Amino acid sequence: MKDLLYLKDDQIKEFIQLLYYAYRETFSDPKDILSQKFFGPAHLRALHLIERHPGIHLGELIFKLKVTKQSLNRVLRDLINSRMVKQVQDQNDTRKKNLFLDKDGKVFFETVYNSQKKRIFNALKNSSSDSVIKFKDVLKKIIDGK
Repeated sequence: MKDLLYLKDDQIKEFIQLLYYAYRETFSDPKDILSQKFFGPAHLRALHLIERHPGIHLGELIFKLKVTKQSLNRVLRDLINSRMVKQVQDQNDTRKKNLFLDKDGKVFFETVYNSQKKRIFNALKNSSSDSVIKFKDVLKKIIDGK
């Protein structure tokens, strides 16, 4: 544990590389499923956030994905035309459209999720509870920039 307090550049580079490989492998698992619908990683990220936050509006989705409205519109258009996502006008603010997974979107998302779940589940299952908690804490700190 002591050598973690003095991380050297090579150790940080190795950690970044491991994060990249973990991301690559986790998001390559559903690649075949996504390609059947001509979807890519951007579609998956949007589906994931809409599934996790039913009723999210466009502005929130743009903020969470850190993308431009133009790039998100292309992805959303694909998802709406494929009947994966539906837009519902907000009852309080009619200018906003809330996004939900449609019936087909829920089924499709579950298929994609199950392909990713195996890898993550096995990694967590084969780790100690302490390392899982610490790993989650480190990931949150990376996300928050702390």
